[in-house]
Amino acid sequence: FFFFIKRNKMRTATTTPSIIGLASILFFLLASSSGVSSFTPLAFSRRNNYFSKNRSTINMDNDSSSSGNGSTASSTPRHPHCDLPGDPSLILTTNVDLGNDKGDILKQLSALVAKVTKKPESYVAVCITDNADMIFGGSIDPLALGCVYSLGAINMENNGAIQSGVTDALEKYGVAEGRIYINFFDMPRENLGWNRATFAG
Repeated sequence: FFFFIKRNKMRTATTTPSIIGLASILFFLLASSSGVSSFTPLAFSRRNNYFSKNRSTINMDNDSSSSGNGSTASSTPRHPHCDLPGDPSLILTTNVDLGNDKGDILKQLSALVAKVTKKPESYVAVCITDNADMIFGGSIDPLALGCVYSLGAINMENNGAIQSGVTDALEKYGVAEGRIYINFFDMPRENLGWNRATFAG
């Protein structure tokens, strides 16, 4: 019985190195086939990173090639509205009575906006509301509030010229220059609607 145990121990002792040897050979072969000098966790990580970068590069190449071949963005024709100058508009509200002069003031301000923005007057729109209930600084003395919307041409020089022109037009009606507020908005094409579409198409 003791001889049997001793013999089994000897077999186990001789088998274990054989298994370790086979495992070492297997790891060596894997390392050699992967092109890595030593099959360590660091080397394995570098190998994975290498293939991950290659996969990313391949995906990017595929995306760029697909976007360049018959993509919707490149094949969509340019809408004719994209080449139009846009819609400069002035909306003005005052608490004074402009009487029969309102039509003349409308024409005066329309020409002013076209000249300052350098856009055709055929695209300029002006709206004036007079006799409105308004207050400025706690006082109902003559005042005016306005908004100018334009596709471009909104800058300090142009804004100042329009502000001055509106002040000139209302001055004789008792509206002081310090009681006129005008807000200026540079509008993106997609936010300006006209002719059942926008100026972006």
